[in-house]
Amino acid sequence: MRRASALFRLLADGTRLRLLRVLARERVNVTELTGILAVAQSGVSRHLGLLKDAGLVTEEREGGYVYYRLADHASPAQGASARGATGTPLWALLEAQFADSAAEPAVREDDARLQEVLRHRKENFETHGEFRQLVPGRSWAAWARALGHLLPPLDVADIGCGEGYLTLEAARWARTVVAIDRSEAVLERAKALAGRRRVPNVQWKKGDLTRLPLADATVDVALLSQALHHAPDPEEALAEAVRVLRPGGRLLVLDLREHDEPWVRTRFGDRWLGFSDAALGTLLRDAGVRDVRVQVGARQSGDPFVVLVASGTKPAPTKVPRRAAKAS
Repeated sequence: MRRASALFRLLADGTRLRLLRVLARERVNVTELTGILAVAQSGVSRHLGLLKDAGLVTEEREGGYVYYRLADHASPAQGASARGATGTPLWALLEAQFADSAAEPAVREDDARLQEVLRHRKENFETHGEFRQLVPGRSWAAWARALGHLLPPLDVADIGCGEGYLTLEAARWARTVVAIDRSEAVLERAKALAGRRRVPNVQWKKGDLTRLPLADATVDVALLSQALHHAPDPEEALAEAVRVLRPGGRLLVLDLREHDEPWVRTRFGDRWLGFSDAALGTLLRDAGVRDVRVQVGARQSGDPFVVLVASGTKPAPTKVPRRAAKAS
């Protein structure tokens, strides 16, 4: 009875229940759990230690990573849990609780962030213990940088640059990059990152999506990556991006497809829950670009977040033909 009492006290914590629910679906490491649960790493480690001591969780070391998952077998001395022994009364109770809470906002957030972790693993070609998938040198980053070798020197505006990671990637192939964000603190962190990586061809400017600190027709590429859904007025933001493009310049937008995850409004400050493919294409055309293309850029099965990539070209000004001189 003492063991049972201790076990139920352990499971009375909501964060530990969320952690077990995640581990019932996928094995993950501490860093990934920190992002999924939005709990400090020290807190995640403490909860994992308690669950491990109770025989509910076990750890594995593979491929340089430490993963946590549900224990495969119940320990008679410690109480019953088990991924492989789902017929135990305790696990049946937990599964029923997990199923009943599936629609709760916090649980939906956990599920969505877990899917983002899985997408991140897949897109970075990381093995995460699956050695059969290991191909030395395989890298999305290297592939993206290789494509940059095919581009001519371009002047780029990274609008809503955030921490500057994409800015610094663009700086590898661009002639110049102007990185714009409304947050002074974010820009300072981005500048520090550029300094550590010794990237010289980036200018950092504070500005709003709808009032860019750039003159007309000064860049070849206007990039908005995961910025448009933060704009109070997406139409105005895109029109402003087109304004700073030179004729023949390209507008490039990476953003979320329309989704039903309202928690992103409070957690990330999103104003829009993504855009449908058709709506995003219409926004670009209404902003004045032509040859608009919209396609899926990234999608993970079960992930509520799908990334759309959209682009268009700013047309050259229409020339008005001169009238022929009248015969005298």
